[in-house]
Amino acid sequence: MSLAMTKAEREAFLAETRVAVISVDEPGRGPLTVPVWYRYEPGGVVRFVTAGDSKKAALIRAAGRLSLCVQTETPPYKYASVEGPVRIGVPDFDRDVRATAVRYLGEQLGQLYLHTTANQQAGSVLVTVTPERWLTVDYAKMM
Repeated sequence: MSLAMTKAEREAFLAETRVAVISVDEPGRGPLTVPVWYRYEPGGVVRFVTAGDSKKAALIRAAGRLSLCVQTETPPYKYASVEGPVRIGVPDFDRDVRATAVRYLGEQLGQLYLHTTANQQAGSVLVTVTPERWLTVDYAKMM
């Protein structure tokens, strides 16, 4: 019995609101592994915004690819991991910044977050990941 998710299951799972953990190569050390808020629509790319002058952004630029994993926190456990090439671009405020803040915090807290972090948004970059390889498990399939 396979515990792997189908294509439709894995894409729906990744599209849910979860905190992702990304890993990107850091030469001479283990990979940099950090949480991110992201957006994904089935069949599309994964998008997240980060500070353009951050260590994370520099390593992503240098590596040209990364891995991203999302999971459930309660049984029956599930996870989906994707790996693929990245593009760095300029975020669209409404689509990439505002919509993501509201997705994770709700309308009221999302607007407060945007107001509080407004001075940090200049110089942000949009990271777009094209999923090439997937690894998934859904332990509910054992039941």
